[in-house]
Amino acid sequence: MRSVRSQYASSLIRHGRRVTIRTMSPTDYEQWIEIRERCREWLIPWEPRPAKASFPNEDRHSFSARCALRERERQLGTGFGFGIFVGSQLVGELTLSSIQRGPFQSGYIGYWIDADVAGNGYVPEAVAVTLALAFDELHLHRIEIAIIPRNDRSLRVVEKLKIRHEGVAASYLQINGAWEDHARFAITSDEWTTRRDEFARDWIDPA
Repeated sequence: MRSVRSQYASSLIRHGRRVTIRTMSPTDYEQWIEIRERCREWLIPWEPRPAKASFPNEDRHSFSARCALRERERQLGTGFGFGIFVGSQLVGELTLSSIQRGPFQSGYIGYWIDADVAGNGYVPEAVAVTLALAFDELHLHRIEIAIIPRNDRSLRVVEKLKIRHEGVAASYLQINGAWEDHARFAITSDEWTTRRDEFARDWIDPA
């Protein structure tokens, strides 16, 4: 069996102005579980979970299994899971998921942030870095972000990035056991090309 170090030796890392996003490994568990336990009431109300499902299993084994699944998705090109780091400190997670090729060439971004550092612009920066990866390296055509309309803090992310609002999808996703409407925001590769320098200036390149 390969060691954790060798299994995750090729971690994908990208840098913004202040944050780093990188694929996670089991060695990140201690930082991750500290945030998840401390911020449970902050996070759980906004997370996908069917009505009869128990709360997510967050023990070390489950976290390691999820890291392995993310690594498999990365190898297949169907999804990417990242920790959001400020220096060496984990402050949240971001996923680029459900990547479809063929005529779609699309994917979805989701994220969460430590309550103690929310409002500092770390998530918009991480999303901008991920958009650069999605469009400039993976050559996707469209990225979507879906947000519960009453989640004001999450809406601020797309507002700061000026990502286009496309409307509201009724009963779009089960969140914490209830079917919730979601406001849908999207950006295409054409829009990215037009705004690439703006994203780089405001969020990615060092000041």
